[in-house]
Amino acid sequence: MKFYYVYILLCSDGLTYTGITNNIERRLAEHQDGLNKSCFTFKRKPLKLVFHQEFNNVIQAIYFEKKIKKWSAKKKLALANGNYDLLQILAECRNASHSNYNPKNQ
Repeated sequence: MKFYYVYILLCSDGLTYTGITNNIERRLAEHQDGLNKSCFTFKRKPLKLVFHQEFNNVIQAIYFEKKIKKWSAKKKLALANGNYDLLQILAECRNASHSNYNPKNQ
């Protein structure tokens, strides 16, 4: 059975990188070696793997990666740290155009 991994890297500048691979060791080495100068992580080393999740279905892995790529760094790090209470708080919309927005509750 083939496995796929969605992963989050924490870069030296505090930014995060989210990716997908079928070989996590190889992919992490590629990031660390920095052979591709146009790669997001090239100038942001050292990198730290802070999260990875294994999937046996590539469609599910792609869906999850696309979902969390849109998240803020704070939300990604809450997931990585297993801080599910904070993850829930960060998931709540606080946008003034959202129907549940109430500035008195902020």
